[in-house]
Amino acid sequence: MAQFIGSPEHKKLLCRFFLDSFLPYEPSQLPWPKLDEAALGRLKSLPIWEEAVKTEAETALAVQTMGEAEQDPLMKEAIALQGYEEARHAELLKLLTRHYGIHVPAFTPVAPAKPDFAFMRIGYGECFDSFFAFGLFAMARDSGFFPPSLVDLFEPIMQEEGRHIIFHVNWVAFNQAQLSYTQRPNYVFRRGLAIWLQVASRLRTALKIKGANEGSQENFAMNAHTALGDVTPRGFLELCLSENEKRLKPYDSRLLRPTLAPGIARAMLAAMPRGAAQTVAA
Repeated sequence: MAQFIGSPEHKKLLCRFFLDSFLPYEPSQLPWPKLDEAALGRLKSLPIWEEAVKTEAETALAVQTMGEAEQDPLMKEAIALQGYEEARHAELLKLLTRHYGIHVPAFTPVAPAKPDFAFMRIGYGECFDSFFAFGLFAMARDSGFFPPSLVDLFEPIMQEEGRHIIFHVNWVAFNQAQLSYTQRPNYVFRRGLAIWLQVASRLRTALKIKGANEGSQENFAMNAHTALGDVTPRGFLELCLSENEKRLKPYDSRLLRPTLAPGIARAMLAAMPRGAAQTVAA
């Protein structure tokens, strides 16, 4: 495996896996379902829309900028496709918030000055976000928190996020393998910095959302547990691990998988008592 990572075969497999698993659809053609008053209220109560729309717009522009900067033709094609998919996510969120009357302030993203580092940061952010999103998506799907017709519209995004994080960890590993041993410590430092900046960003977002919800009696953060079931921390982490494995399993086993978020989850599970655990079925 060590000889494969960084080889021409690794690059070809990585790019072909990504290009060949592309799923065509147009957000403007999606059939947004009519929601009853309760479901619409739950949708609007989610304290995520402003941050989600902003993040997707920034991500799309950063990935597109990286695609333009990439010199290798095959890598360029794959990254450009990811940029298209990220822009599609941003468009889907815009259409959703507009269709269901969710106000989101206008936002214009700015292209990053250092596309490769921005792309690295985005990838690590997606590795964290996707791990937990897989679990939350399964909970929303299985609990009936939202109607199946609405949940099904986001299934392609879940599939794409799985592809994106596999591409990311292999892109990082491939690029690192191209460097001399004297160049690698600096690259490893940049990887660590990118991870730290994304962790700090997630903490700021969590605090911002928490602050926005304080004092509200009808918000998602306070009431989600009753709608999604009596979910323990252990049950949620186990569900995230199970869903993460299922989402990534279909792809070629020679490609690396993200290990940081699953590793943290397993370490947390090892430290949790088992007595009162309640596992949510995937």
